[in-house]
Amino acid sequence: MFFDDLPFWGFIGIVEGESLNPYMKGSRSYLFTHVQLDVLYNDNNVIEVHAFSDPSHVVDITEDAAINVKFTYSANWNATSTRFANRMRRYSKASLLSPVQQLHWFSFINSAVIILLSMGLLAVLYWWNIKNDLRKYSNGDEDDREIGWACIEGDVFRCPTLLPLFCAVLGCGTQLFLVIVLLDLFASSILNMNVCYNLSAAALLVYLTSLYMKLFRFCCLFVLTSLGLLVPYTHGTLWTAVVVIYTVTSAVAGYTAASFHCQFSETGWERSVLLTGILFMGPLALVLSILNTVAVSYGSTAALPFGTIVVIFLIHTFVTAPLLALGGIVGCRYRCTKVVPSSKKYVREIPPLNWYRKIHIQMLLGGLLPFSAVLVELHLLYASMWSYKLFTLPSIMLISFSILVLLTAILSVGLTYIQLSVEDPEWWWRSVLRGGSTAMFMFVYCIYFYARSHMDAFMQLCFFLGYNACICYACFLMLGAIGFCASSIFIQHMYHGVKGE
Repeated sequence: MFFDDLPFWGFIGIVEGESLNPYMKGSRSYLFTHVQLDVLYNDNNVIEVHAFSDPSHVVDITEDAAINVKFTYSANWNATSTRFANRMRRYSKASLLSPVQQLHWFSFINSAVIILLSMGLLAVLYWWNIKNDLRKYSNGDEDDREIGWACIEGDVFRCPTLLPLFCAVLGCGTQLFLVIVLLDLFASSILNMNVCYNLSAAALLVYLTSLYMKLFRFCCLFVLTSLGLLVPYTHGTLWTAVVVIYTVTSAVAGYTAASFHCQFSETGWERSVLLTGILFMGPLALVLSILNTVAVSYGSTAALPFGTIVVIFLIHTFVTAPLLALGGIVGCRYRCTKVVPSSKKYVREIPPLNWYRKIHIQMLLGGLLPFSAVLVELHLLYASMWSYKLFTLPSIMLISFSILVLLTAILSVGLTYIQLSVEDPEWWWRSVLRGGSTAMFMFVYCIYFYARSHMDAFMQLCFFLGYNACICYACFLMLGAIGFCASSIFIQHMYHGVKGE
């Protein structure tokens, strides 16, 4: 439970009898009906909250029958000298306890090993294979150019199929990447605001990393709070930050989509920009509408008020959409020319591929390794999202996110080279699917997490799967765009070497 945005925990009941399992015979289950709250305050601000259940006020709920229960509570208020700005210190210190540190260190070591192995394989791939190929082609033997990735130079830069949809994926993915980075920096700024305490050796790396970005964090925080949009430690602060950051970065999405589209065609970029605005927000609005309907039918406080829905709609209509269109106009007129479209008239026939070179096998490999590197932090994030634990180290989350991005880029480059080496030039959509496949593993793990939890109500199921489906879909778009960008940079560098030779 939360009191003034502060979490607190307490027992809701007790099981007595021969067996502590409430489903076994001979045991009795009792529900506590009275809770005593001990609240510490400073001036008009709540600093700390503790909850204690009263064992003298219980109701026997052993029988599987409806019963009317009257719940009561009492509160004791005590003054404290702790300042309001430091009330999150106890939760931050709890995240640096030895068991939690060991868990984070295990995650870092696991990620470091995977990154080192991946970078080692990529280095071997580059120095042994590609360099040898470039050296061989530079000798002037034209027969060698008819074998391998060099012979498909005219097909590699051919316009991808479903160009508007591809541009929309890149635009949404780039925007969501910026949203996650800025949101994590903002969360770090709030939780680290005016908090100073001695750090152990295990937390030194995290703290030093956060120092390099502290200036940028506080700049973001200052701009948002100076506009009156964000107030630290108030309910809904991070959700407000999501809306504000997503709205502002809409111009980036429009620019990315239009700029990439105009590299292949001077017309039709408006369709790509329009699809960019719908590709993520459309499914998100549909899922949230269904969840809000379920919450209203259950009479839950999780339902969004009608006024909030109207405000979000107005923001998206009169702010997000114009910024998206503005970014599209700028991207069309001042586009970057990184890709040189192919002028080859005939499409080269793709040779038959072995089973391990098929897209579903590459998606399995491209998604499993990044997922395994961030699995521990992902578990802590899920536990925090559903109030099982409190996650107070967004700097660690930023490091884990960086590891995820780095691994996605490395694997995308390696798998793209493997694809091109067998004369398969259709790398555009494959790079997106390989990069975004990590999100599929994340969604499978969220189902496993739900199965292991004690949530069994229909409303909990709807909200859990609905929210996680939206999160995983956003990760798919973001990681897909990262995978494509890494592959695109690699291919341009590789074929530029061929032309240079």
